[in-house]
Order: sequence, then C-alpha cells, then structure tokens
Amino acid sequence: MAKRTTHVEPHIKESNYIRDLVFGFGDGVNTSLGIVAGVGGAIIAADVVILAALIGMFTGAKAMAVQNYLAVKSQREILESEIKREEYEIENMPEDETKEIQDIYRAKGFEGEELKKVVNRITSNKDVWLKTMLTEELGLNLEILGNPLKGALVMFGSFLLGGILPILPYFAVKAGLTSSTAAIVIAILISVSSSFVVGALKGRMAKKSWIRGGIEMAGLGTGIALVGYGIGSELAKVGIVNVAPGG
Repeated sequence: MAKRTTHVEPHIKESNYIRDLVFGFGDGVNTSLGIVAGVGGAIIAADVVILAALIGMFTGAKAMAVQNYLAVKSQREILESEIKREEYEIENMPEDETKEIQDIYRAKGFEGEELKKVVNRITSNKDVWLKTMLTEELGLNLEILGNPLKGALVMFGSFLLGGILPILPYFAVKAGLTSSTAAIVIAILISVSSSFVVGALKGRMAKKSWIRGGIEMAGLGTGIALVGYGIGSELAKVGIVNVAPGG
C-alpha cells in the first residue's frame, strides 16, 4: 500500500518580525550613512564622525524600538478588546452569533444541509467559534501581529547591525589606513550593497522582483548619502562648522 504524503505549502511565518528586521536594518544603514556622509562631507576629524554616527545609531535604534513596541502593544490591546467583545457575544447572544456564522459561510457558497453541518461543527466548539469570528468577520490575527517586546528587540538589533556598517570605514581612517574621502566612498558602497541584498530578500519573500526590491532599497540609501554629503559640504564652505583634518 502506497504511503500517503502530506502536501505542505511553504508560507512565510512571523512576517511581522521579518518586517521589523528589514525596516530596522534599512533605517539603520540609511541613518548612519546620512550622518557619516553629512559630517564627513564637512571634512571633520574621523573621531567626530565616528562619535556623531554612533550617537545617531544608538539614539535611532532606541527610538525605533520604542515606537515599534508601543505601536504593536496598542494594536494588540485593540485586538484583545475585540476578542473580549466577541467572547461576550458568543456567551450572551449565541443566536445572533450563529446567524453571523451562517451568513459568512452562505456567502462562501454553502447551502442547505452542508451549511447546517459546517455551522454546527463550528458552534459546537467555543474556541473554534471564537477564532472563526475573529478571522472571518473581523480579519484579526494576534499571531501575525506578534509580541511587542520581541518586535522591539528585533528592531533594535537590526537597526544597530545596519547602522554600524557605514561607520566601519572611519575606524580605518582613525588607524591611518585610508583617507576621509575614501572612507565616504567605501561607506556608500558597503551601504548600497547591503541595502540591495536586504531589499532583494524582501522582494523575494513578498513574491515580487528581487532585483526591483534591491534597487529600490539601495537607491534610497544612496539618495540619503548624497543629500547628507551635500549638506555637510555646504555648511563647511560657508563656515558654519569648523573644518578639521579628516585623519
């Protein structure tokens, strides 16, 4: 007798954490690159560039993590209030809630005895009934939304991971291994290439063009670098900041 195989479709799990990872990394790269290019564009000493970028990186990571925590926590609180409301209605207004289940599955094409069996099966188990009401009527799913603390930690870590990359060349400047101008170019190249990889992965996971996703994310980082470099350079020219040797 042939062994039955179970068909399993690949799905993206914990998509909210993947989102946090991508956004955190991308924001970290772009934030640090903007600071490095802006401060470095003013031909300021490597120590100052590193300090400014590190402060911006940690400040940005903390702000993004806190915002993500509060956003997810607020969404979960809203969903949890909806869950309590549905639980109350199932317990105290079962006829109305049963009618809603009938309407939902009638709209899906179920009729007659078949509809009655589906409704009876669902309403015979309050956990299944509640989950059905949440997903089918309200479109809610706490599992997809994720844990606020875990999301904040993922955002914080990924922001730092992305944020440190554009700063690394300036440690080479400090060690006398390269010039400030070369460090800016290297920082841009590192940022653009890493942003392209993350954007490509995001596009691939979203079942879209990985090339387009990579170019889109890399282009954003390059644009921020050019704007930052231009601002820093102009401020140095007009004498608003004091220029010091880049080494």
